[in-house]
Amino acid sequence: MMQGYKNVERVKPSGLELVDRLVGVQRVTKVTKGGRAFGFSAIVVVGDGNGVVGHGLGKSKDVSSAIAKAVEDAKKNLVRIPILDGTLPHEQKGKFGGAKVFIKPASAGTGVIAGGAVRAVLESVGVHDVLSKSQGSSNPHNAVKATFDALLQLRSAAAIAKQRGVSLEKVFNG
Repeated sequence: MMQGYKNVERVKPSGLELVDRLVGVQRVTKVTKGGRAFGFSAIVVVGDGNGVVGHGLGKSKDVSSAIAKAVEDAKKNLVRIPILDGTLPHEQKGKFGGAKVFIKPASAGTGVIAGGAVRAVLESVGVHDVLSKSQGSSNPHNAVKATFDALLQLRSAAAIAKQRGVSLEKVFNG
């Protein structure tokens, strides 16, 4: 999922204090001639609360091993997200499948105004003040991926100045 983004900084999980958050567990049924076979799929978000976050999906016949597999998958997909004073550098839209997510920076003391899956991702990143709106599908898998789409498009002012080859003041003042 990280291929189409320009400024994605991948992070190794070693040395980080990662906290995992369970976003959702689904029971999946497969009907066979011997009856029904139940399985579980779990989606998990891990983050250090300081700009590093990843998500993962795990599938298994029992819930605990599905969650463990999801955590391992999430640790393989860690990325760094730019955070500015506990909020985002700018507003951004993200889309994945039928889910659309809009995230917007907020003033200090606002808190995380987000629902379910989007909240789990934003809190794992370490954003304390943000406004968000989830539109379209409420499927937690697609909502998490749409939130990641929005977060991976975020760029800090320093990154923009470096890319353009100008000073930081010139980025703001023109």
